[in-house]
Amino acid sequence: MSSKIVFVSGCFDMLHSGHVAFFKEASKYGDLYVGLGSDKTVEELKGRKTVNSELERLYMVKAIRYVKDAFINSGSGIIDFEKELRELKPDYFVVNEDGFSPAKQTLCDELGIELKVLERIPDAGLPPRSTTSYINQEVCNLPYRIDLAGTWIDQPYVSKYHPGWAITLSLEPIVEYMERCGMATSTRNAAKKIWPVNLPLRKPEELAEILFKFENEPGSRLISGAQDSIGITMPGLVRHYYDNRYWPLQFESVHDNDILDWLEEHLFMVLLWPRPQGLDLLKETYINKENVKKLANASEACWDAILKKDLEDFASSFLDSFHAQTAMFPAMINPEINKAIEKYKSQAKAWKLAGAGGGGYLILVAEKQPEGSMKIKVRRKEFSL
Repeated sequence: MSSKIVFVSGCFDMLHSGHVAFFKEASKYGDLYVGLGSDKTVEELKGRKTVNSELERLYMVKAIRYVKDAFINSGSGIIDFEKELRELKPDYFVVNEDGFSPAKQTLCDELGIELKVLERIPDAGLPPRSTTSYINQEVCNLPYRIDLAGTWIDQPYVSKYHPGWAITLSLEPIVEYMERCGMATSTRNAAKKIWPVNLPLRKPEELAEILFKFENEPGSRLISGAQDSIGITMPGLVRHYYDNRYWPLQFESVHDNDILDWLEEHLFMVLLWPRPQGLDLLKETYINKENVKKLANASEACWDAILKKDLEDFASSFLDSFHAQTAMFPAMINPEINKAIEKYKSQAKAWKLAGAGGGGYLILVAEKQPEGSMKIKVRRKEFSL
């Protein structure tokens, strides 16, 4: 009886024990074939050059005893392996939690391939490893951020209709989040130019203002919202109040570990696809007092629900905030995004897109972790002044 065929795909840069453990686990399902992202694809998706070239990575992956064969994927984007997948016709496509996306599921369903999602579990006696953890030791340990509610109110052309709060959550870089996917990667890339490795030991509010002014040089035509610099530099859960100004008039922060633990237990992420180049979110807008007031009210309710750790109210206000956003900026969503959301409605209580929409990460509020989603790690106050 012939062995089953198993396929995995990824960057596999700076090969480490976590990669080998993943290959070992995947190979239990059959003969393992590995597709590697090209140097060009990795740079486009992750915003950095690979440490090891595609030929070096291919050489090392082929040398691992659990791997039957390996090759460089010929495509681009998060489905850069499509041609190879169609030709290989594997029985199983195996991914880690942070490698799952609805696009991969859709392609597997079309081809009759079973998609298996593995947890990141190190082999016996070994510590957890990731390329990100290795890179961050020497290159960049800057946080990312999630915008929980009130998104867009940090722009004066929105808050001039009604003042309100934006809520951000600062994240540890345990995952190397994709570029153009709503995780404030453009602002984080700007921060790298000032602080290449870590944030300096200064007051977070000061760092946020430094970063905001650095990213938005005098004469900038489009001003990046302050929520991105605030979410990256200010730890924990933060809300910031806007009233027809680019910079908030007030900050409030939560560093209670019980609340932050609770958020980690109920917030999950799923990668959709990077936001399309050239997407114009301002081409059609419905920014008026009624819609902005709904956004502000939802943000207030979301904050109160988090402080009470009320999951039902949190989910309801989280969803209300997203609906208020998309009512003002309908280009944030499209039929493909709605199709992806539909798949999670039975497992999640609420959902929204990270950042400006068009794609990116789907943020889910759920009682327990939805299939194919990944967990988050909130950045705590003890790591800053």
